[in-house]
Amino acid sequence: MKAIHCKQFGPPSSLTLEEVSSPKPGKGEVVITVKACGVNFPDTLIIQGLYQLKPELPFTPGSDIAGIIKEVGEGVTHLHPGDEVFGFVMYGGYAEEVVVSAKACIKKPKAMDFTVAASLMIAYGTSYHALKNRAKLQKGETVLVLGASGGVGLAAVELAKLMGAKVIAAASSNEKLSLCRQYGADEVINYTSQDLKSTVKELTLGKGVDVIYDPVGGKYTEMALRSIAWQGRYLIVGFAAGNIPKIPMNIPLLKGCAIIGVFWGNFASISPKENLQNINELLHWYEEGKLTPHIHKIYELHQVPIALEEVMNRNVKGKIVIKCS
Repeated sequence: MKAIHCKQFGPPSSLTLEEVSSPKPGKGEVVITVKACGVNFPDTLIIQGLYQLKPELPFTPGSDIAGIIKEVGEGVTHLHPGDEVFGFVMYGGYAEEVVVSAKACIKKPKAMDFTVAASLMIAYGTSYHALKNRAKLQKGETVLVLGASGGVGLAAVELAKLMGAKVIAAASSNEKLSLCRQYGADEVINYTSQDLKSTVKELTLGKGVDVIYDPVGGKYTEMALRSIAWQGRYLIVGFAAGNIPKIPMNIPLLKGCAIIGVFWGNFASISPKENLQNINELLHWYEEGKLTPHIHKIYELHQVPIALEEVMNRNVKGKIVIKCS
């Protein structure tokens, strides 16, 4: 089978497409013929050795997989060869086949395309966990989403609106913000041409926002935090801007707010039943036509380096998906 290999930590251009042996499942595992794999920002970090997880070299990146069960390992009874599934691996997804824990696989609705299934687990799983479990978002509250046109950001916009919130989307261009409007944003802020703090204050009549969803970090974090409402919740989701901001700790004191970490991968591993409940709720919304993952572009397996460059250069609205087989 073919797989993308990271032989040394570095830029996407250092990745190679290799012919490797097909994997075999261990106890509690399945082998999936990968039809599609979603591209996520952490993929760009893990290949550079900048992620909190550093796999032993060489390895295959890619986490958000959808495909067909090829083989099941010992003890797996709820999945069978031929089942169409989607799931999550820490790495290994940019390949024609991958071994996955059976607990990390969910049967795909028949009507759902593989590319859509490969766009759902991480982006929507992360955003729903953040808003539901971590922020405990209530109907009628106001949510500010930074990086709102990206994979997790756009999912957060769509989900926050579904959960009954007023949504303010912040992004770096009017084109990106137009897409956010389509996904339910009530108000938008172009933070390359508008002052984030003063615009939020104006849009909320001085109250500030109840929940801030931040997958970006960087220079906008402190400005956003200063715009939070009394007893608001600031969700730290990631650092797509490239640097981890330092926060003046007097701000949460004066605001009476909470700064909350969101690590969906650990949540899914430590609380699999709760995560499964979340995913089933997302699937229910999808089947009702209330969730529509936005596919920016589909690439072939050999084009993984190009896809990762697009993500790193912030040219992507919604999700890029790799067609693997």
